[in-house]
Amino acid sequence: MSDSKSFPGRSKPGRHATRQGFVPAEAAREAEAAKIPGLPARLAAAAIIGDVIQGGHRLDECFSPQAVPNRLTGLEPRDVALARSIATAALRRLGIIRHVLAELLEKGLPRQAGRLEYTLIAAAAQLLFLDAADHAAIDLAVRATKLEPKTGAYAGMVNGVLRNLLRRREEFLELAAGGEYDAPPWLAQRWRKHYGEAGARAIAAIYMKEPPLDLSVKSDPEGWAERLDGVVLPTGSVRLRTRTPIVELPGYHEGEWWVQDAAAALPARLLAPKADERVLDMCAAPGGKTAQLAQAGAHVVALDRSAERLKMLAANLSRLDLRADVAVGDATGYQAQPFDAILIDAPCSATGTARRHPDVPWTKKPGDIDTLAALQTKMLARAALLTKAGGRIVYCTCSLEPEEGEQQVAAFLRRNPDFRRQPVTEADGAPPEFINRDGDLRTLPYFWPNEDARLAGIDGFFAARLVRQA
Repeated sequence: MSDSKSFPGRSKPGRHATRQGFVPAEAAREAEAAKIPGLPARLAAAAIIGDVIQGGHRLDECFSPQAVPNRLTGLEPRDVALARSIATAALRRLGIIRHVLAELLEKGLPRQAGRLEYTLIAAAAQLLFLDAADHAAIDLAVRATKLEPKTGAYAGMVNGVLRNLLRRREEFLELAAGGEYDAPPWLAQRWRKHYGEAGARAIAAIYMKEPPLDLSVKSDPEGWAERLDGVVLPTGSVRLRTRTPIVELPGYHEGEWWVQDAAAALPARLLAPKADERVLDMCAAPGGKTAQLAQAGAHVVALDRSAERLKMLAANLSRLDLRADVAVGDATGYQAQPFDAILIDAPCSATGTARRHPDVPWTKKPGDIDTLAALQTKMLARAALLTKAGGRIVYCTCSLEPEEGEQQVAAFLRRNPDFRRQPVTEADGAPPEFINRDGDLRTLPYFWPNEDARLAGIDGFFAARLVRQA
């Protein structure tokens, strides 16, 4: 969006008088905002949108209690839920929202306008895609604009832009339905190249829908599907219709299941660990795959470079009453006795998970793919050294980009003639449409169509099984 025009400046924030004396202007603004129902949630949403777009933060991390900066301090649970709803819708629909605002802001955004863009994005998301009261969305956006010294002068402009958006809402919704703005141009171009025009449109279209909720269960998937109002998928995962909070569902506190997308559950099944095998789970946190490996009876080393994320893994394993040896370390330099099997869920662009993580397309850049592919190459090289003769590796990424999947494995096999591919088959629990011509696993987000959006689709995933010859 253009910011070609300069607007009159505002005085710098100072200190405001209160009955208790003088307090910083920021605290005074927060106190004022707290008196207006719905405004704290809108302010939090706009700030989080800015943290994601400008700061590169992950959306999920912005809603973590450990988030820095933490935009949710002091908010009621319903305001936190509203802020998440607004921020998620705004990022999921960021392409069309930016196009709409660019059309309405004929002279572009003012320079030095603080969080004005993110206030407008949050309000536009409410007016176009959320079941929010129109007058409240506009009024609270104007109030938010007035609260910040850098944007106060533009309150009238915000009011006019949003009222014009409201008048043209049906026109803009029709434009949104065309799907032209559902992904950044560079990413849409990549998908057209690799999956064709129809495939690229189908990927972008499914990403506009709320993601499904899948569970991996310890046993009796049919029974848990019945108890939890779900269906058993062809791969054995349970997909829920309900939107009840996770911790309130039967079986959660008893550790009978864990949340895991159906595609993410497949790589551990391809590894097929045997009881008492030594298995290394590289990049293990938050622990869904570790739980699968431990449930199979393997002696699992759960390796991750993030001690904080490993705390989450340990908590998940404790709830599930499963065991693994937790290790903090860099996978590219990890040293240990050779393993019978290694699972590499490698860091990647995560473009296969944009339905679940709508910030991904807007925070990744084309150069990130090459950088991540280089890291994946190093991880595969280390895994090759750590694999016993006759042992196996399953390499996987939640990416749609061939450089992080098909091309990565082809290059590995050229460099390591003592490894061969063990093709995935239907006997591994993979539907035939999930298996590419090389015998690797490739899921696309629009697989498993269903009239009920809550039951449709799957994360985009790649996985290959590699065996070291004895």
